[in-house]
Amino acid sequence: MIVREPPSALKLFFVMQGSIVPKITSRIIGVALLTAVVLLVDHHVIVLPRISMAAMGIFGVALSLFLGFRNNAAYDRWWEARKLWGAIIADLRNLGRHLSIFVREGGDRAEILSLGVAFSHLHRGSLRDVDVSAEISGWIGETQSKALIAHANPADAALRAMADQIGTLGESGAINGFGQMSISDTLSSLALSQAGCERIATTPLPFVYSLMVRRTTYLYCWLLPFALIEATNWFAPVFAAVVAYVFFGLQAVTNELELPFRNVQNGLSLDAMCRVIEISTCEALGQEAPPIWAPENYVLT
Repeated sequence: MIVREPPSALKLFFVMQGSIVPKITSRIIGVALLTAVVLLVDHHVIVLPRISMAAMGIFGVALSLFLGFRNNAAYDRWWEARKLWGAIIADLRNLGRHLSIFVREGGDRAEILSLGVAFSHLHRGSLRDVDVSAEISGWIGETQSKALIAHANPADAALRAMADQIGTLGESGAINGFGQMSISDTLSSLALSQAGCERIATTPLPFVYSLMVRRTTYLYCWLLPFALIEATNWFAPVFAAVVAYVFFGLQAVTNELELPFRNVQNGLSLDAMCRVIEISTCEALGQEAPPIWAPENYVLT
């Protein structure tokens, strides 16, 4: 995720970090070259048919609506994913407070909260398909980390391990029934947030809708030169490139926001949020907290 102050008006047109321009440069150049070829053929070879600017305007408005709806749907997925991870952070902090109230033994609290940190990293690893064994082994030990990673759903296995610990404490009388119920509610909330993230990660926007928007975008940009021949003459390639930037850019932004857990510049900063959980856990246990995850070159991963 890009973390920086808005650039000045002069730098605005030259900032490439976080921009979609590098991804669509070839398409922008392709549309501009197509427009230039159409102009050359029309002026020096044969008069080509014209398309009404009014007709292209109506076509463009319809395409803008489609792109806008798809972009809103993709941003809703991105924002929902951020809210779900915010809920995970809040629930793990609440878990630390519940354990301070209901569990008197510090060793038991540390073991359960360490599993909570492992849960966050395992969940991040599942969403991004990365190995997090190095991050969790320092919290729960190498043996238990291998045992959790061996499960089909390691994050869910961590929640079950936490539930088993609470059940054992309840059987021994170290925690009363009300405490078990409060902590159980918190674990259930963590499971719901996890399931919500998995739903977003495994259910992209409908392919048929994305396909229609993409085809329509290409069709519009290919027809646009025939509407710009008379209206803009030799400025047509510039106008066509600007239009291509807008439409292909919206399409590229949507593709990036659609899957918010990918480790890309505009993806969610899962590493930083896991570090927030580690800091909260260390403070709850009275341990020295690690430093805040800092952005590198304005990118917070």
